[in-house]
Amino acid sequence: MRWITREKADKDKANALAEALGVAFPIAELLVQRGIEDFDAAKDFFRPHFDQLHPPTLMKDMDKAVGRILEALSLEESILVYGDYDVDGTTSVALMSSFLKNFSDQISTYIPDRYTEGYGVSYQGIDYAAENNINLIIALDCGIKAVDKVAYAKEKGIDFIICDHHRPGDELPDAQAILNPKQIDCSYPYKELCGCGIGFKLIQALGEELGLEEIDLIPYLDLVATAIGADIVPLDGENRTLASLGLEQLNNSPRPGFKAIIDQVGIEQLTLTNVIFIIAPRINAAGRMNHGSQAVELLVEKDASKARKISSQIEQNNTERRSVESKITKEALDQITNLKEEKAASTVVYDEHWHKGVIGIVASRLIDTYYRPTLVFTKSGDQLAASARSVKGFDIYQAIEACSDHLIQFGGHKYAAGVTLKPEQYNSFKKAFEAYVSLNLEEELKTPSISIDMELRLEDINPKFYRILKQFAPFGPENWAPTFISKGVEDSGYAKTVGEDDKHLKARFSQDMAYGTDAIGFDLGKHLNLITGRKKADIVYSLDHNTWQGTTSIQLKLKDLKASES
Repeated sequence: MRWITREKADKDKANALAEALGVAFPIAELLVQRGIEDFDAAKDFFRPHFDQLHPPTLMKDMDKAVGRILEALSLEESILVYGDYDVDGTTSVALMSSFLKNFSDQISTYIPDRYTEGYGVSYQGIDYAAENNINLIIALDCGIKAVDKVAYAKEKGIDFIICDHHRPGDELPDAQAILNPKQIDCSYPYKELCGCGIGFKLIQALGEELGLEEIDLIPYLDLVATAIGADIVPLDGENRTLASLGLEQLNNSPRPGFKAIIDQVGIEQLTLTNVIFIIAPRINAAGRMNHGSQAVELLVEKDASKARKISSQIEQNNTERRSVESKITKEALDQITNLKEEKAASTVVYDEHWHKGVIGIVASRLIDTYYRPTLVFTKSGDQLAASARSVKGFDIYQAIEACSDHLIQFGGHKYAAGVTLKPEQYNSFKKAFEAYVSLNLEEELKTPSISIDMELRLEDINPKFYRILKQFAPFGPENWAPTFISKGVEDSGYAKTVGEDDKHLKARFSQDMAYGTDAIGFDLGKHLNLITGRKKADIVYSLDHNTWQGTTSIQLKLKDLKASES
């Protein structure tokens, strides 16, 4: 792996901040690296609060969206809350529908079927609205490219409000209001909200008009935090505030649906990492293996026993998902080998029998083996559908857009996207995509990299340092858990491999004969020979804790190591 050390923070600023806060210099240096340079900024960073959120009325069309919804409520019109089948979509639908049901009994929800309707706004969904005399559709986490479908709805007398965070196309739908900070002419200060985050801004604006207090909106933030984690959006600015407040809600007073999952897996204190790897996959499993409406049903359920029953069903879906995903990943790897494509610039694979619900996860698994932009295709009706995933630094949305002549439709983000094409377009798309990636994927991006915040002496690691470091959370893009390098360390002589097939590395490192610190390196067992016999090594790691027989201690969570250069 490539080790990339971040530029050092301004020493004078870090010294001044360390003095102002009464913290160690490395803590202050980490803060300055993150753009936090004075006491007040640090206070806001460590103590996120509701007042840090931007006024929702700064978002383009917010006044129109609020006005149309209030009109619908006063006229007792039927409203359909429509969202995608993934975590961001289902949490958005749960948030908006449960909020509006406080003011109307004319609220219904709709999640498209992944297999018969596909992603986003569908004609079937609009027909459902028309058949049920629904006058207004609020689309969340989708709709920004649904030009034809919104026009179709308008012909049927149905208005649309779109709350989306995906990149807009050249033409926008003719909706009553479009809430999307990524619109060129939207001056909203923060551009990286997820779909559920934009939904929250809408209920925040509605709440102001309806005379609600801050305390009335806090219970919805557990949904927002879950969507933020699952959608891997930046953890800076407003997202960090929303995620922090939402995690507090998840831990202190989770809704029955989340409580059922938490109890089932036995977590005592949720972090955003838990949300990403434990909560989100289970919510996603409903849409992958069954139907996304099951996730909404769980998230709006108020009865604890009913929530436990739904959660148990979703747990079965998740178990099935893991089994299917493992099987398809093996088949995809075999296909790459059989086609002799191990040295290609990109990965594009297809099998008509692969389960559409897991191809995105499979794409990520393939990147673990072949580190390159990846698309996994399967049959979807009379078309082919794919999930795309990318490597750090490469914009896969842009790459797909460059090959759009071969596609029916596409959408997504820099690192994840979805595409649809005709079967006869597959080979031409695959060839065009490989050509684009070959030409535009820079050599350095072909190898995974580790971003290192700073060099740290092992002697600087103590309980107070770790306690403050934990307060940098929640971690994610733009605010990853600090990563350190320590040079010239040596193992105490007890290094060993552990786990199935000796995959993992366990060691105890000291530096200049100082007191040792325990370390664990997952999937690093192959590097045992680098540290046996007290060979000096350079190690890259983050800090974690380990509890053994009731005692908790700090440990190094190794990311990589190599023979010491010093």
